[in-house]
Amino acid sequence: MEPPEANQGQSAADLISRRIAELGDWRGETLGRIRQLIRNADPDIVEEWKWGVPVWSRGGIICTGEAYKNAVKLTFPRGASLEDPAHLFNASLDGKVRRAIDLHEGEDVDEAAFQALIRQAVSLGGSGKTRP
Repeated sequence: MEPPEANQGQSAADLISRRIAELGDWRGETLGRIRQLIRNADPDIVEEWKWGVPVWSRGGIICTGEAYKNAVKLTFPRGASLEDPAHLFNASLDGKVRRAIDLHEGEDVDEAAFQALIRQAVSLGGSGKTRP
């Protein structure tokens, strides 16, 4: 993670775009696609940069997007409260509050189901927590 002073003066949107470009592989493409799905699901969602990762919020955190070597992880701080009929959540399933979606190389996300999760999270008011 970069020191805080390295990010001064840059908008969250710029930092997220930079992160996507830095990845330069399937993870960047996946994170970029997810970002667009989130924006399309609710144009009033705010992009933030916290803890060195993209964060999408509206009245609280909706989800975070982290890139690891073998997965792009989308963590929903209140995911356990969301209906997931398409079974997108495939990580952090034992937690009482959080849920996550791990996307691996070559995997696609059901766009309609993902956007439904985003809209549900917005309707819950995100999360009052400061860190997922």
